[in-house]
Amino acid sequence: MSLPLSGTDVRLVHHGYEAHIATVGASLRSLTHHGREMVRGFEAQQLRPVFTGAVLAPWPNRVIDAAYNWDGAQQRLAVTEPDRGHALHGLVLWADFAIEEQAADYVRLSTVISPQQGYPHRVRVEAEYAARERGLVTRVTATLLSEEPAPFGWGSHSYLVAPGEKVDEWTLTLPASTVQHVTDERLVPRGNAPVAGTAFDFRAGRKIGETFIDHAFTDVALDDAGLAHVDVTDAHGVGSRMSWGSDGPWVQIHTGDRPEAELHRTGLAVEPMSCAPGAFNSGEDVIRLEPQRPLSASWVISALE
Repeated sequence: MSLPLSGTDVRLVHHGYEAHIATVGASLRSLTHHGREMVRGFEAQQLRPVFTGAVLAPWPNRVIDAAYNWDGAQQRLAVTEPDRGHALHGLVLWADFAIEEQAADYVRLSTVISPQQGYPHRVRVEAEYAARERGLVTRVTATLLSEEPAPFGWGSHSYLVAPGEKVDEWTLTLPASTVQHVTDERLVPRGNAPVAGTAFDFRAGRKIGETFIDHAFTDVALDDAGLAHVDVTDAHGVGSRMSWGSDGPWVQIHTGDRPEAELHRTGLAVEPMSCAPGAFNSGEDVIRLEPQRPLSASWVISALE
C-alpha cells in the first residue's frame, strides 16, 4: 500500500472526540466531537493545504527577509515565502515525524531539526496528541541537542470552525487588547496598537461579518486558571474553543481569505504563538533554548455546545 501524501494517519478516539493526526508536519488533519466538525481538515491523500493543523517550530510566522542576527552572527535562511521574500513557519512543516508511542487516545511523534543554513542547531521536537474529556490536548517539547544556545519559538496552525459555511457567519471572542499592524504587501511588522475602538476589538465577542483579519494579537487576558480562550461560535453558541497558557503570549488570527473557493473564509486560523511575527529579527519574546533543557508548551481544542 502506498503511503498517503500527508504521511501515516493516526486515529485518536475518546469521550465523543475523534482526531486524525498526519505524521507529515505532525499535523492535526481532522477533529470532530460527536460527529460535528471542529476544525477545517483535509483528506489523508491530499497535500496539506495552507499549513492546516501543522506544528510550527523553531519559529512561527515569519523571519523577515529570511535573515537575522543571533549572538553576533548573521544568519540567512532559505526563502520559503517567495512572493514576500521571507522564511515562513519554521523547519518542521514537511518533516515526516516518527511515531514513538501510540494508544487508542494518544500518540507521541518526533523529529530532529538538523543543523543547516541559517539555523546551525540540532533540536529534537516532540508532538503529543491526547484525546481527553476536555478536548484534544497537544503538547510540544523541544530539546536542544547541540552545544550552543539556539533561538526558538513554537506555534500551531489550526483552522477552527462552527456550524455554517463561512467565517462571516461566526462570532469571534478574542480577549486580546493589542494588535500588531503590518505593511500591506509584505506583512512586515510596523508596530503594536490598542484594539479599543477598532475593527480588531473582539474582546466582548461579536460577529466577524466581512472583516478581514490577518494579524497577530497580544496582551491576551487569562482566566483564573491561567488560560487564554479564543471561541468561534454560531449564533447559538455552538462551535470550537482554543485554550492555552501564558507560554503563548501571542496569537495570529486569519479569516482565511484565499483565491480557492473551497478554502476562502471557510475556517478561522487561530494560531497561539510563543513569540511575535518577525521575532527572530526584533527579539520580541524569542526563547533562548539552552542545551539539554527541554522546553514544553501545550494547547487544547474543545467543543462548545
